[in-house]
Amino acid sequence: MVVRRALGTGRPRVDRVPARWFECAKRVCRSELCFTAQFLAKYPAMRRVLGAIASFVLLPFLAAGDEIDWTSVSSEATALLQEYVRVESVNPPGNEIAAARYLAGWFDRHGIESQIFESEPGRATILARLEGSGKGRPIVLLNHLDTVGVNPDEWSHPPFGAEISDGFLYGRGAIDCKGMATVEAMAMAAIGRSGQRLDRDLIFLGTADEERGGALGAGWFVAKHFDLLGDPEFVFNEGGHGRRLADGTVVYEVSGVEKTPYWLKLTAKGPPGHGSTPRGMSSVERLVRALEKIRTRTRRIRVVPEVDVYYKALAKRETGELRTRYSDLAKALEDKTTKAEFLARAEDAALVESTISMTVLKASTKTNVVPASASAELDCRLLPGETPDEFLQSLRETIDDEIEIEVLLNFAPTSSSIDTPLYRAIERVAAREKAYVVPNVVRGFTDSHFFREKGITTYGFVPVVLADEETRRMHGVDERVPVAELGAGIRRLVEILRELDAGDGSTAVAE
Repeated sequence: MVVRRALGTGRPRVDRVPARWFECAKRVCRSELCFTAQFLAKYPAMRRVLGAIASFVLLPFLAAGDEIDWTSVSSEATALLQEYVRVESVNPPGNEIAAARYLAGWFDRHGIESQIFESEPGRATILARLEGSGKGRPIVLLNHLDTVGVNPDEWSHPPFGAEISDGFLYGRGAIDCKGMATVEAMAMAAIGRSGQRLDRDLIFLGTADEERGGALGAGWFVAKHFDLLGDPEFVFNEGGHGRRLADGTVVYEVSGVEKTPYWLKLTAKGPPGHGSTPRGMSSVERLVRALEKIRTRTRRIRVVPEVDVYYKALAKRETGELRTRYSDLAKALEDKTTKAEFLARAEDAALVESTISMTVLKASTKTNVVPASASAELDCRLLPGETPDEFLQSLRETIDDEIEIEVLLNFAPTSSSIDTPLYRAIERVAAREKAYVVPNVVRGFTDSHFFREKGITTYGFVPVVLADEETRRMHGVDERVPVAELGAGIRRLVEILRELDAGDGSTAVAE
């Protein structure tokens, strides 16, 4: 029997305590209390012996029933995230092994076993497991270890310093995705050290390479080690979070659908030569002309069913013009003024069109050399229902030139139903906070598709409340997370997991 300290209580607890032991402890504490007092009065010498027994047997059960000290949990989470942000794992090159080793040490100190896997040297994924009773199928708490790059000169705080200022923790990965990993890891620790045993295993899975498509991370792990997950029923991943509306109402956006990535490389060719003597249409000029055609193309705006469901859900909590607009968005966008106002907000616009972002340009390496070829990489995101072939044909018609187009990344669209016990558990927990839940469509893409392709219900949802300003900082300058939301997010996740165990009752709706 392994005795450890209960999180935030300083009391011992027993790992993986069977439920029947708790009932036994209750009977000892309640039914036999009077007898015990009489016995100790009659035999004083037994006090020390029974006191020692109580220290190792009764107190763990008593500690298990105590409420978790969420103030201590929040402080510990802040320290964890600060240390984790300071472990650089920018991709490329990735080097997620350093992050995996740090987390493995943290889990070990908290009594949770973990394993590290490498798809290539240094490209690591970590799995940690908190065993449940086995009554239910496992739930995977997914996150990724890598981050995007950073230019320190653009930041007001060191990007890997994890400094706290005005209630925010600054650092690359503070939200995407080390903040999420912190919430998930601390939720596991809080549940494990409370002495409670859930109906299902909790599996922490931190993967490599998500920021570059996931082939060396989640994709590789699902292909090579999927059996280690033990037939999971649900996966929690990034892709949705809480938002506070203008009137103070909180809405939790849970994603079961994502736009599909379609990364393309355009290559233009032309006569090479010395920069002093132009020779007709150069590769750079041809490429620039093609990109300008793309930039000024006629935008194809449409409201797909998944997006319509999202805005209809939002309409229920809006008033006035917004309520009318969101209730029938397709009809509302027929008005030119309404359409212009709606498309002015990038987050809304990205949900009603397949987007194209010009991200990488390559041509000559010297000012006085006209290159034989020039290329541009496009980050395209397709709406549900639009096929790559349809999109590519439209793009070729827009360019109308001899430009080579190479597909860099694409996969089939996937989705998860919201008609599940887990979704309803989220709704019930949200209702306690007078919040409500809406099914969202992720504008980008995540590792979720690897698991949806296996038939696993996968939701993009981090139970923290973030302002739009914070989400815009992801992949940008001065990424940060509200410190207070770390503790709040851990508590919400623990409550959701417990609510899932409690049973699938009727959906509670906040009013």
